[in-house]
Amino acid sequence: MANLGFVGLGVMGGNMVARLLEKGHKVTGYNRTRSKAKWLIDRGMKWGDSPRAVTAAADFTFSMVTNASAINSITEGPDGILAGLGAGKILIDMSTVSPGVSRALAAKVREKGADMIDSPVSGSVITLQEGKLSVMVGGRRETFDRAKPVLQDVGPKVTYVGDNGQALAMKIATNLSLAVQMLAFCEGVLLAEKSGIARETAVDVLTHSAIASPMVQYRGPFVLKMPDEAWFDVNMMQKDMLLALEMGRHLDVPLPTTAVTNEFLTAARGMGLVKQDFAVMFEVLARMSGIGK
Repeated sequence: MANLGFVGLGVMGGNMVARLLEKGHKVTGYNRTRSKAKWLIDRGMKWGDSPRAVTAAADFTFSMVTNASAINSITEGPDGILAGLGAGKILIDMSTVSPGVSRALAAKVREKGADMIDSPVSGSVITLQEGKLSVMVGGRRETFDRAKPVLQDVGPKVTYVGDNGQALAMKIATNLSLAVQMLAFCEGVLLAEKSGIARETAVDVLTHSAIASPMVQYRGPFVLKMPDEAWFDVNMMQKDMLLALEMGRHLDVPLPTTAVTNEFLTAARGMGLVKQDFAVMFEVLARMSGIGK
């Protein structure tokens, strides 16, 4: 069993730690708000007083935070992750940021004699808890080989994508499709509803039809009742859509459905729905259709 660290114990990060503890690993964790980590401490996670303390105590340190600014806050300074790194240690960053930001951090990690892989995941809290999470990895192949057994305890599908930053490119390519699919699903539900079909019936039919991807199956019912706590809120999804659009401009890849879907996320923000799961795009489209509030 490995000696692990984990910085960033949000909804996904916290549930990953719970899974790693269940697998028998020793985990030292840190979160900006300690109270949110109490349930993990109660399950056997050791608390680290800073990102540096976590990294110093671990052979493999996971990090999972919201954006590039948050990455900077946990890695830099006397109490940051970089300060706790040394020869032979590996940083596994699961945050979704631009490939360029990730490659720049990897270079700093290597200056410490350590190494880093970017390792974003595809899935939700439900897929994580069911043991069905998919993990993508970018970095040196030999580092991937060392980290793979630990990553397989997070999710069974672990895919080496390429050099540093490539897993993030794959993650962004994946996430744009999640939002686009959800918007298309909302269009279908509302078209059926305004034709006189009960919303519940439309959702049932569509989530058991040819268009029912795993995402549609677990997020489609949100148009009937939104979760009390967002799995992936509007802010987070729009961050990823903007990363995709930035990549598209840089690589000369037109992303028309991404651009349109991004505007619905902006509309959700304007309606004060920013903390809701991104499935709340249904509410935006429903209001435009004359249904709902």
